[in-house]
Amino acid sequence: MPKVTSHFADVSNPASVDHAIADIIAKQSKIDNLVTCAGFTENFSAITYPHDRMQKLWGVVVDGTYLFTAGVAKHLIQRQAAGNMVVIGSMSGAIVNVPQPQAPYNAAKAAVRHLAASLAVEWASHDIRVNCISPGYILTALTRKILEENAEFRDKWISLIPAGRVGNPEDLMGAVVFLLSDSAKYITGADLRVDGGYTLT
Repeated sequence: MPKVTSHFADVSNPASVDHAIADIIAKQSKIDNLVTCAGFTENFSAITYPHDRMQKLWGVVVDGTYLFTAGVAKHLIQRQAAGNMVVIGSMSGAIVNVPQPQAPYNAAKAAVRHLAASLAVEWASHDIRVNCISPGYILTALTRKILEENAEFRDKWISLIPAGRVGNPEDLMGAVVFLLSDSAKYITGADLRVDGGYTLT
């Protein structure tokens, strides 16, 4: 049976991330694979978006992804060990969502997608693969709350998804497992859309 431990970090804080990585290594002895998925979105028009909230969003989505990937890469390089990383981006990094306004979130997820590609090139010589998964609308606790409170969003979103439904968190599992596995050992810097066909229409 695998040894499962839990750890806390403020993903936007370098010292907190460093502490979490050190704590994981202390309890698990090493890190071989990483999945980053911290994020949130808020709906403000671009000209009314509170700057402090935009900084918080960027800190979680972009800085958090960067700090954890860089920290784990440092650990892998020091061990001279191969490793795999999957960063969770969003289809919002490539398309503009409607009807909700969320320009800073879209920009942040575009940054995550390109960060993954950049790191994939930089760390390829160390046998560290970095890939991105870009989900469509997934029924997380946050998304469920939005849909329960706003029928307009729910109806619009579903009307634009060829699969006819919002995704479930379990719909991402296969993509994550595949990209972390040896079955994907020649794949790095890729962006895999898991969106029920949303971005094809």
